[in-house]
Amino acid sequence: MLELGVYLPSSMMAVALVLVVLSAYPGLTAPLQDLDDALDPGNYDLNNVTNLESLEPNIYGDNYDYDDLDQEIEVGTVAANVGQPDSQTTTMEGPLTMDFKGSGLFGPQTSLGMPTCLLCVCIGGSVYCDDTGLEQIPPLPKDTTHFYGRFNMIRHIKNTDFINLSKLQSIDLTGNQISEMDEDVFRSLQQLQDLLLADNNLQFLPELPVTMKHVDLRNNRLISRGIHSEIFKDMSQLEFLYLSNNYLDYIPTPLPLSLRVLHLQGNKIQYLHEDTFCDRHDRNFIRHNLEDIRLDDNPLNIHQFPQAYVCLPRLPVGRP
Repeated sequence: MLELGVYLPSSMMAVALVLVVLSAYPGLTAPLQDLDDALDPGNYDLNNVTNLESLEPNIYGDNYDYDDLDQEIEVGTVAANVGQPDSQTTTMEGPLTMDFKGSGLFGPQTSLGMPTCLLCVCIGGSVYCDDTGLEQIPPLPKDTTHFYGRFNMIRHIKNTDFINLSKLQSIDLTGNQISEMDEDVFRSLQQLQDLLLADNNLQFLPELPVTMKHVDLRNNRLISRGIHSEIFKDMSQLEFLYLSNNYLDYIPTPLPLSLRVLHLQGNKIQYLHEDTFCDRHDRNFIRHNLEDIRLDDNPLNIHQFPQAYVCLPRLPVGRP
């Protein structure tokens, strides 16, 4: 009791001080009676709590109108517009065709609808189609400079196979089954330098551009009457000519002075003329470049025709 009496005067003094302050500012407080009623728990009706589900949707005020939205987004509308090109978008129209003049990242389309450079391998101007099961020459990109179609099943080379390929310099079709070529298949290739057709079934050789440097026709079925007369005469840049293992019965002359290598072994050659390699009207003529001649495995005795190669820097290889 003593302890309560000590604190009681202090509490009364604190209450008195608060009342004095509030009385100086009557607007800061409500009447004491109202304050007592508000703090009385008996005045609260716990059964009359506001039901949240009964609230009006427009709880943000009467001035907010949902109808004022500028555009109503519908899922169906968005899905319908996805992927539709605008007026500047380029689209593909019509079926794929054998367009030899076509352009694009992969060049012209093949007849199967697949770009050649997906079927083959394109690196720069070189197109590699080796051992891919080809039965015909695929349409090539117009900028092709080197074409490799080795070890396939190609039988016929058509005059449209290399059309509009003005930059083509090399064709390698070694190891196919080519037995037929159209006469003018290479005529338009004014930059062609290398033609490799070894290991095929050729009997006839069409005209070749005069720009040739390397011609390889080994292991075919070429016959002498299947080669154009004087076919190599105007090829002033021809250096390598491989005709071994065919059915030739004479050497296709005249040969250009640029020739360095001539392989004719494994044919049916029996006779050499004085003008085969030399010039019988010019005894001082020397064919300096031709240093590799193979005539072995022919029914030919090279000792019987000494005047045929007196102008050569080196004797041909053959049966004595």
